[in-house]
Amino acid sequence: MKTVGIGLLGFGTVGAGVVMGLQKNKALLENRTGLKLELRSIADIDLDRDRGVSIPPGVLTRDAEAVVARADIDIVVELIGGLKAARDLIIQALKLGKPVVTANKALLAEHGAELFQLAEANRTDIFFEASVGGGIPLIRSLREGLVSNHISSIYGILNGTCNYILTRMEQNRMTFASALKEAQKAGYAEADPALDVDGIDTAHKAVILASLAYGFNVSMQEVGVEGIRGLDALDLRYALELGYRIKMLAVIEQENGDVAVRVCPTLVPMQHILASVSGVFNAVLIEGDEVGDVLCYGKGAGRDSTASAILSDVVDAGRNLVFHAARRAPGFVGYNPLGKVKAVGETDVRYYLRLTLPDRPGVFGQIATILGRHGISLASVLQKENMAGRQVPIIIITHHGKEKAFRAALDELDALPVVGAKTVRFRIEDF
Repeated sequence: MKTVGIGLLGFGTVGAGVVMGLQKNKALLENRTGLKLELRSIADIDLDRDRGVSIPPGVLTRDAEAVVARADIDIVVELIGGLKAARDLIIQALKLGKPVVTANKALLAEHGAELFQLAEANRTDIFFEASVGGGIPLIRSLREGLVSNHISSIYGILNGTCNYILTRMEQNRMTFASALKEAQKAGYAEADPALDVDGIDTAHKAVILASLAYGFNVSMQEVGVEGIRGLDALDLRYALELGYRIKMLAVIEQENGDVAVRVCPTLVPMQHILASVSGVFNAVLIEGDEVGDVLCYGKGAGRDSTASAILSDVVDAGRNLVFHAARRAPGFVGYNPLGKVKAVGETDVRYYLRLTLPDRPGVFGQIATILGRHGISLASVLQKENMAGRQVPIIIITHHGKEKAFRAALDELDALPVVGAKTVRFRIEDF
C-alpha cells in the first residue's frame, strides 16, 4: 500500500472536518483506494483552540511555509481562505511540483487563470471540487462527466445562506432582517453576511463554473451581481400568487455565441424543479447538447459535506502521484480564445416590477407610455388593493427586452412625481 503525505493549511471548522474524515473513515479509504493517506502536518495561527478532534503531538504548527516545503508532504490542502496568504502558499506548493487541494472559491475566481497556468508549467494540478457546491460532485461532473457536451446553460442555487433566508421569509412570512438573524443564530450566516447576501459568494462560484464550461477566463468584473439584502417579504408573497418563487440564482447561458453571466434574486416558475429547493440546500441544473438536463443537488456548505469533497480531491491527487498521471484533469482550459462575456446591458431579460402609484385615472397611462417608448411590452398587470386616491402597489410582468432598456425606463419612471417609491424589480427566468 502506497503512503501519501498530506499537509493541511488551516485548522478551522472545515479543516477539523477533514481531519475527522481521515480518522473516521481511514479503513474505508484504504480499502477503496489502496492508499494510506497520512496527515503529517497542520498549519494554523491558533494552536490552542479545541476543535473536537485529537491529533498527535508535533503535528500542529504556525509555520505554513515550512509545511509546504517539507519533503515528506506530497499534497497540500489549502483551507485558510482569503486571497494573499492563500495565493502565496499555493504558488509555493505549485513551484515545488506539489498538487494542491483547495476550497477557496474567491481565490480561484480572482486568480484562477494565473494559478492554473502555473500548475501546468510545473506539471502538477489544482483540485477544487469543494469550491462550488460543497459536497455536491459538481466540478467533477462538469469537467469530466460532461466533457463531450457543449453546455447550453447552467442555472444554479449556489448559496445556502441566501436560500435559507428566502425559504424562511416565504414560509414564515418573516422580514429579511429577522430571517438573517435566525440564519446567523443557526450558524448558516456569518456575523458579517455581506459576501452571501450581497451575491459575491454566488458570483465567485458562477465565475468558476462559466470558466470551466466555456473554455475562457471569465472575470468577476464581467458578472452582473445583485443581492437579496433588504428584500421585502411582500414581493415573495406576490410572486407566489403569480405562480413563482424568488430564488437567488446564478444564470450562465449562451446567447448568440457569447456567454451571459448574472447573479440576482430571480422569479422561478413554481413548477420548475429549482423552485422546490429549500433551506440550506444547493441545486445546479446543467443543459448539455448530448445529455440534456442534469441536476446536481445537495448540501452546498457545512463542515462534513465540504470535507467530503476535499477528501475526494485528496484521493484523486494521491492516485495521480502513485500512477504518475499529473495533468489528467486540468482546471480552466483555455481552448476558446475568442470567447467573451456578453455585456450585462445587452442580455435579454423579462421583469417583475412593483410600482407604488396613486389610485387615480391617467396615472398608469404615464407608466405604460414610458415603458413603450423604451420598447418594453407588458404581459400582465395586477393591482392588489383598490384605495382611490391613495398609494397602491401595481405589479407588472413584462415581455422580454434588453437589460439596458429596462434600466433606462426605470430611471425615467422613478423620476416621475406620481411614483411614490423606487420601483422594485426582479428578473424572471422561464427556462
